[in-house]
Amino acid sequence: MSSQRPEEFPEPSGSRDQQLSDDRRGSDNRGPPNEDTRGQATVVVHGETVRNGKLRSPKDPPPPQEKSPHKKLSEAKVKMQARLPALDDDADVGVQKEQIVIRDGKADLAFTGVLLASAAPPSASTGQWREYRIYKTAGGKHVFSKVGRSVFAEEKDAHQAEVFDPTPSSVPSQVLRSARELARSRPVTWMDAAVAFFGYDPLAKALYRKFSGQFEEHIA
Repeated sequence: MSSQRPEEFPEPSGSRDQQLSDDRRGSDNRGPPNEDTRGQATVVVHGETVRNGKLRSPKDPPPPQEKSPHKKLSEAKVKMQARLPALDDDADVGVQKEQIVIRDGKADLAFTGVLLASAAPPSASTGQWREYRIYKTAGGKHVFSKVGRSVFAEEKDAHQAEVFDPTPSSVPSQVLRSARELARSRPVTWMDAAVAFFGYDPLAKALYRKFSGQFEEHIA
């Protein structure tokens, strides 16, 4: 049996060079990429991103984001905020005059009387705060007022107010009485009514302290 192998002839260098030239020419004839395709292309190269023709590295800062518009401030309310805890009517404490107390959703209260005390927080870093006031009318009734303020022009102030009539037949006085108090016929005082209206939050306690310990619970 013959062990002869077919002879191998080397490829002429001219034909290989011609093939490479043809391949290169075919690549050049492909033309530029479509504009739409180029605009949407995303390629990752060594940890960097090419998007829309721009090279972007992970170290680059993120693109700026659109900021939400700032709320418009009320110039008058900003001045009020800057004066806290002082209030515009601090000079009226103890002065008998015509008073008007605003109420939301109800008729405003108009009476002759004095502002007994008021309280506001020492600051309002969020731009919002509350104000508490207690009045006494010339007829012996008490008026309690809560005002919610905001420095933002589009946010309206909130006003709440109640009247305490010390006569036993008055509806607010009867409502404030518990079953035990009614059984003992204990009269409800204006201080009881104040606590029912303001509660015991820090601002309410600051208001109560202006009454020389009348709101404190004394124990033996």
